[in-house]
Amino acid sequence: MRQKTHVTKGDEVEVIAGNYKGKRGTVLEVNAAKGQVVVEGARVMKKTIRKSEQHPDGGILEQDGPIAISNVKKV
Repeated sequence: MRQKTHVTKGDEVEVIAGNYKGKRGTVLEVNAAKGQVVVEGARVMKKTIRKSEQHPDGGILEQDGPIAISNVKKV
């Protein structure tokens, strides 16, 4: 069953609550079941990765993390 959300992938949104209040960006992903959205540039998280073929030296990657869907509004 699909739950209805007020934002969809590609929408321009602004964070209205929480630590990232005031930041704007586009929605990269919507997870309606968990009530989360991933906003470009709003919550940047650092993730360590092991050595692999794509990343021969390993290291630290920065990626966008999820925010509660109730904390964003469409602009």
